[in-house]
Amino acid sequence: MKLARDTWLIFERQIQLLLRNPVWVFVGVFQPVMYLLLFAPLLKPALNAPTQAEAYKIFVPGLLVLLAIFGGLFQGFGLIAELRAGVIERSRVTPVSRLALLLGRSLRDVVSLIVQAVIITLLALLFDLRVFIGDLLLAYLMLALIALMTSAVSYGVALKVKSEDALAPLMNTVAQPVLLLSGILLPLTFAPGWLQGIADWNPFSWAVDGTRALFAGDLGNDKVWQGLTIVAVLAVAGVVWAARQFARSVR
Repeated sequence: MKLARDTWLIFERQIQLLLRNPVWVFVGVFQPVMYLLLFAPLLKPALNAPTQAEAYKIFVPGLLVLLAIFGGLFQGFGLIAELRAGVIERSRVTPVSRLALLLGRSLRDVVSLIVQAVIITLLALLFDLRVFIGDLLLAYLMLALIALMTSAVSYGVALKVKSEDALAPLMNTVAQPVLLLSGILLPLTFAPGWLQGIADWNPFSWAVDGTRALFAGDLGNDKVWQGLTIVAVLAVAGVVWAARQFARSVR
């Protein structure tokens, strides 16, 4: 009960800070919208899709996973700013749960992601994308788990390195191969066998395949449940590891 109350208090505070400067939600969604408007129209001939709507069913899920990954991985910069301002230091004298300090922030990131995902989905509907609401909500659950995991890991790494100069190249080094080996922008169907073999070890490729299956209305596809299971396990592992970093930093 105390953990839930403390998490809500931190979450409420973080949401208030976000609402005071909501421009960051729209800044975060700007690049995906540019991909949606300027890159996606090229996909119909590239993918030999029968219609533009079918091309968007392939592209939009990958774009949303991209938003969840990158949106979460770079949240640690804000925590470093809080470290420098002494916010984390002052938390030492409060009885608030150290796990709640992490969960409140990560849940704020999840809510911000879902808002951005809804904006992108609504825009895609203008391009004849159609998806069942139940499948869409399950896809959003997948995105929420990814955002929870990546933001938690980013916070944990930030507490370790305590420097934007170290965090930026580290996160970029992780994010680039994850992006290229997950088939986010284009499916890996026609990739060489060795590349597909490496991609099979990338958990985000399972998430992308599962999200695409949901947008295609294929709820019974094994990739949906495999992707959800993988990202759920990784989210729990990421939160546990990051919570330990909070516990060590705030004693």
